[in-house]
Parts: sequence; C-alpha cells; structure tokens
Amino acid sequence: MITDQRMPASGSLPPLGLLVDKANQLVQTIAAPSVIQLVLRIALAVPFWRSGMLKWGGFLRLNDTAVTLFSDEFMLHLPGGPYHFPAPAVMAFLSGSGEIMFPILLVLGLGTRFAGLGLLFMTVIVELTVPDGWPIHLTWAAMALGIMAYGPGSLSLDHLICRARSHGR
Repeated sequence: MITDQRMPASGSLPPLGLLVDKANQLVQTIAAPSVIQLVLRIALAVPFWRSGMLKWGGFLRLNDTAVTLFSDEFMLHLPGGPYHFPAPAVMAFLSGSGEIMFPILLVLGLGTRFAGLGLLFMTVIVELTVPDGWPIHLTWAAMALGIMAYGPGSLSLDHLICRARSHGR
C-alpha cells in the first residue's frame, strides 16, 4: 500500500513502487500486533523474573541476601529521606513473590493487565529505591502501560479464555 505515489493508468506499480509495497507488507507481517504484544510481555517479564530468582533459597524460602538487602541496603528515596523499608522481611517476600508470579502470568498471557499493573507498581517502588535507574525504569513503565492499555493480544491464555466464553454463550 503506497500512499504518496499515484497508480499509473495501466493499474500496475512501477518497479520501485512494487518493491516498496512488498517491503511494507513484509514489515507489517513481522510486526503483527499479536507478535508485538507477545514480545512486549516477554521483554517486561525477563528482568523481573531474573531479579526474583535471585531472592529465593528454596520453595517459599527467601535467601538471607534478599532480606539483608531490604533491611540494610535498599532505601526509599522520598522527600525528607531516604528511609528504610518497613517490615523488610515482608517486603522482600512480597517483592520476590511478585517478581516470580507476575512474569509467569505475563508470559502465559493470563491475567495480563493485572500482571502489568503489578509490575508497574513494582517499577515505581524500584524507582523510589534506585532513582538513578530511571532510564530503564521508564522503559519498564512504558511496557507495563502498553500491556495494560492494549492487552495481551491473541497469543495469550486471556484471549483463548475470552473466545471460549463467547462460544459458550
């Protein structure tokens, strides 16, 4: 589809126009919305998953480093602060749990908008903890907002569940 060039009277595109049209079709096929939404979900899931895996020492057992980070190292940079995290063991557990569960939900495309909201909230907390990391945090926030706004796409369990529910009516 070429918008800036007029079609010749014969109805065929000039060779360069045909090449541009084919390239455009190829790009649109590669960048299909469902593929973009899947890649976006995976791209947001990966850094949180990797961070979450570092916090666990076994099933539902945080490692000592995770708790130490929240009690001694991590600080909330709020006006008048920085401040220590309240209940560091609880915060470490919630953080570690969210960093595992939300990425799983994102990759599966299950409860996708909820998982995106959870990771957006976590991104805000991370930004308050590590304010110098704002360039990457802004990227995470943009991905989370995109997921929340446009949903999981057709390559997701959410989509399959919605289709099954609509066929069952």
